[in-house]
Amino acid sequence: MSSWLELLTDNFDALASGFWVTLRLVGGSFALAAVVGTLVAALRIAPSKWLQRLGGVYVETFRNVPLLVLLFIAYFGLRRAGVPINTWVAGIASLGLYTAAYVAEVLRSGVFAVSRGQIDAALSLGFDERAALRRIVLPQAFRTVISPLGSITIAMIKNSVIVGGAVAMNDLLKEARIIASRTFETEAAFFWAAVGYLLVTVAATVAIRRLEQRYAIRR
Repeated sequence: MSSWLELLTDNFDALASGFWVTLRLVGGSFALAAVVGTLVAALRIAPSKWLQRLGGVYVETFRNVPLLVLLFIAYFGLRRAGVPINTWVAGIASLGLYTAAYVAEVLRSGVFAVSRGQIDAALSLGFDERAALRRIVLPQAFRTVISPLGSITIAMIKNSVIVGGAVAMNDLLKEARIIASRTFETEAAFFWAAVGYLLVTVAATVAIRRLEQRYAIRR
């Protein structure tokens, strides 16, 4: 174990740099997934059949195409087509848009959990359907689906490993690979990488549980 601690000490800067890259990737992807997922969920429950179909096409496309394929299209495909896309844009866009499909479906289920009576009451008070959705329905839908959104967030953190490997980002796992190839201490290098990912997922779990305790709707 002392050799493992020595490896951590000698390579702390590299592992910390990879950890920071992973945090930035996850944070940017989560923000994109939350925004796009909310918009797609709004399309899925819109009164217009065409808008519902548009939202459905998005969900079925991004939910059924593997993330690795999306990464290859976003990075290698667009670059070959002449689009000057960098690794950060390709990684965050692919992971964020992929996760947004799952966020949209979770939010849609949360919207259906809101009773129709509340929507009718909002309409009777003078709200139009868009305002009722924004101010009455969606806030309650978010509170209803905090736990499923937490599961999606943790899955996204794990999926960030695929992103880093596909578009050659110097994330935590890649730094661990570099250290392992240089020192031949494979077990120690990947152990500390696992600890880093565990720190992120545990922090996300704690945050979700606190949000549940404070905001979740008990039924």
